[in-house]
Amino acid sequence: MPSTFPTSLEAFMDHVADRHPHAPHYHQAILEVLGSIWPLLTSEAGRRYRDAALLERLIEPERTIVFRVAWQDDHQAVQVNRGFRVQMNGARGPYKGGLRFHPSVDLDTLEFLAFEQTFKNALTGLPLGAGKGGADFDPKGRSEAEIMRFCQAFMTELQRWIGPEVDVPAGDIGVGGREIGYLFGQYRRLSHHFDGALTGKGIGWGGSEIRTEATGYGLIYFVQAMLETRDQQLAGKRVTISGAGNVAQHAAEKAIALGAKVLSMSDSNGCIHAPAGLEAEQVEWIKQLVNLRRGRIREVAERFAGVEYREGARPWSIACDLALPCATQNELDRADALALVEQGCGAVAEGANMPCTADALALFRSAGILHAPGKASNAGGVATSGLEMAQNGQHLAWPREQVDQRLREIMIDIHRSCREQGRDEQGRVDYVHGANLAGFVRVADAMLDQGVF
Repeated sequence: MPSTFPTSLEAFMDHVADRHPHAPHYHQAILEVLGSIWPLLTSEAGRRYRDAALLERLIEPERTIVFRVAWQDDHQAVQVNRGFRVQMNGARGPYKGGLRFHPSVDLDTLEFLAFEQTFKNALTGLPLGAGKGGADFDPKGRSEAEIMRFCQAFMTELQRWIGPEVDVPAGDIGVGGREIGYLFGQYRRLSHHFDGALTGKGIGWGGSEIRTEATGYGLIYFVQAMLETRDQQLAGKRVTISGAGNVAQHAAEKAIALGAKVLSMSDSNGCIHAPAGLEAEQVEWIKQLVNLRRGRIREVAERFAGVEYREGARPWSIACDLALPCATQNELDRADALALVEQGCGAVAEGANMPCTADALALFRSAGILHAPGKASNAGGVATSGLEMAQNGQHLAWPREQVDQRLREIMIDIHRSCREQGRDEQGRVDYVHGANLAGFVRVADAMLDQGVF
């Protein structure tokens, strides 16, 4: 083994801490992946990765762009935000990943998300690199005109660094169809191109069917495949869901359509509990509440009988068969995991990115609970973005049924890859290890093929 390779996992994490100080989320994401791939890296088969310093190169973004976003609010006061784009790894294709507008956005968050995106995009099998970006701008409470002006100011700088063969951003938290429209309009104004430089576009101007629903639907398709390995079906399962945004909405919608009983949704203030299960019409009402009115989840309990609101609570104390954390990173800790295990929850599938803490993951593993990591189970969004890119490149619009079928096939393929790579000598499957190994090998082999740079 070359002397430059770290002598232990701990030694490498010390190197990470030196290279990326004050980045706890990024450290957590790296450690979670290293726990899966370290045996490969230190084996004889891993020599080619060690000799090429693959690991050291993998944790360094290929490019990090930080820029000022100055704009005027409705009172003509000048506001200044900070914009980012982390172009993490382009070995498998154009950088691909969402834009997030939220006050919490910083480089630590975006590096962790871009690192996760690297393996997620590889798992889809599509020719996609990985990136992530956004700004510390909060759309909540802003007028339509203010959001438009901010998006235009943000894209004025970002457009220098993106394009259909370079970097193709999409939406994320705080960036929905409205924001994508404003961003694309400014991109088109400045570039004089109508192309696939953004995904998540409107259906009438280059967008793809199923793109809005894709992450939530894909999550449920992955869960179906996972349950089938234990001769179980989704129908009749009690499901708790956190979050009330895009992923949570469409995961609930698809789960209900397939016969599951969805018991909860949540926001940052609390959660709702529907003991009899939410109805499809209620989920539609929640979509209007959150997407159009920007309301709070407590209003669901105020509107519908039989729905309880729990102030300041998360849904993990509600007895369930399946838990779907779909809100944000590290929302489910060891105490929550213990509550799920004790009440007999049999499976956890991540709709958000890294929503479970390391302690929670360890508890799920020791309890033998089926656990799907976000880089696998929530890959449906980026998979359908990749399909939108293909449609844009061909100047075609595929029908809804075709896109949905392709999404389902991709999620089943991801599940198969995770099982193949995550199976131990006793035949047990660890989906986290499987996802990390499968994603790493695809990215690392592409990097080896392209030389050192």
